[in-house]
Amino acid sequence: MSKIIIAGLALSSFVLAATSWAWDPGEADEYDAKAQAAIAAFLEKDPSIQRFFDSAVGYVVIPTVGKAGFGIGGARGKGVLYENGEVTANVTLTQLSFGFQWGGQAYSEFIFFEDEATLTNFKRGNYELGAQASAVAITAGVSADAEFNGGMAIFTQAKGGLMYEASVGGQKFKVEAKK
Repeated sequence: MSKIIIAGLALSSFVLAATSWAWDPGEADEYDAKAQAAIAAFLEKDPSIQRFFDSAVGYVVIPTVGKAGFGIGGARGKGVLYENGEVTANVTLTQLSFGFQWGGQAYSEFIFFEDEATLTNFKRGNYELGAQASAVAITAGVSADAEFNGGMAIFTQAKGGLMYEASVGGQKFKVEAKK
């Protein structure tokens, strides 16, 4: 019984650490400002990624996703959805994963939508990316070979931390239209 309690406490502390790395802005302007800074860093690392900003019907920017795990892991981040260059919704990412994993990290995540149908499906809220979805980790020039897959292109950019992982888990997104 004590092992279960210790495991529960360990999981709770890792999830709390992951959520503390994710920023929690109170105003739409702060969401947008953090997202714009993440976009600038993203383009600085690989300017050829601009083609996704130019061709996508919409895109999500989550400036900081905090992730931590020890057997069971969690991740959380908040960001914004852009359509025609304007913020149209707030987006919250959550993830729970199981498997070999240890550590913590922070990263930015960018999701581009190729067509209106895919974007509309995402905006319905409570959208989930399964384990089959894959993201491209941004390094200089990596986007040259990147393509849309299933109407989406997903990129991540590491910000810090160290995580050893061989886990299975999906990301879930909550989309709240801007009021």
